[in-house]
Amino acid sequence: MSEQATRGWQRPSIYDVAKQAGVSHMTVSRVLNGHPNIRESTRARVLQVIDEMNYTRSSIARALATRRAMRIGVLVDSPVQWGPNSTLRAIEEAARGAGYAISAFSISDDKESQIDVGVVELVTQGVDALCVIAPRASSLDLLRRQSTGLPILVIKAESDAEMHTAAVDQRAGAMAAVMHLIELGHRSIAHLSGPLDWFDARAREQGWRDALIDAGLPIGTPVVGDWTSDCGYAFGAAYDFDTVTAVFAANDQMALGLVHGLSERGLSVPDDISVVGFDDLPDARHFLPPLTTVRQDFSALGALALEIIIAAIEGDEAAEHDIIEPRLVVRGSTARPRS
Repeated sequence: MSEQATRGWQRPSIYDVAKQAGVSHMTVSRVLNGHPNIRESTRARVLQVIDEMNYTRSSIARALATRRAMRIGVLVDSPVQWGPNSTLRAIEEAARGAGYAISAFSISDDKESQIDVGVVELVTQGVDALCVIAPRASSLDLLRRQSTGLPILVIKAESDAEMHTAAVDQRAGAMAAVMHLIELGHRSIAHLSGPLDWFDARAREQGWRDALIDAGLPIGTPVVGDWTSDCGYAFGAAYDFDTVTAVFAANDQMALGLVHGLSERGLSVPDDISVVGFDDLPDARHFLPPLTTVRQDFSALGALALEIIIAAIEGDEAAEHDIIEPRLVVRGSTARPRS
């Protein structure tokens, strides 16, 4: 039995390839990167060994070749929320496909100053770029004061002259949700917003407002929530709906609590009040009734974010901005208002 078999299989490294081919690891790296100043006989020998050893190029090998860490630092604001968590997972998946690793630092709701600590921790790990997920205005202000010298991408729908940005179009998603209610015949539509220090919550509130303005309908004062089902429940149980026949909730969790609160006071969804959420949680189709909501394509967002980050790492210094269109998913929580 061979020594390798007794130890168990191990993935061959760039150094194993170099030893087998009788060259340096830098020569292997140059072959992998298509460097022109390599003799064809040497290139052929290295490629033959790569094939024989079933070598898969690793991020370490790429780092040796490019003098990069092949690692992206990600600051995640409030990672327990569905949107930030899903965005992080999507970026991790896209990064793996591109040969990059992710180092993440989480910022809790009550400790915005952690962004300073997070930046220092990630930068000391030698990351090639920073990405900020679900930023609040206050945390982004703190980030602007940092001087890292690294490309920075922020997941937010508004463009930014100082940073690369990418996002799902939050305002367009909110407008689609409210226009759906207007098309059903609703003329008084309340809004349960997220915390308005969040860029996403601001954009969704603006989309609600713009849709009502475009339709010439009255605009009430939005009720500011905190993203939680408990908040939605309290709103549904206590709000004076009076002439209101529909509610646009800024996320599905608040919409879930809202439906619960309404049911406890004897109001039916959608017969008495129509409800639209935002995010399309995996369980949204199993709410009672199934929830009309706005779906965000997090996989596409992760791929887009990685594309912009890698371009920035490779020297594209222009601040790029791109957005992905969301999609309205109509289910049983919305209907025409009672006449």
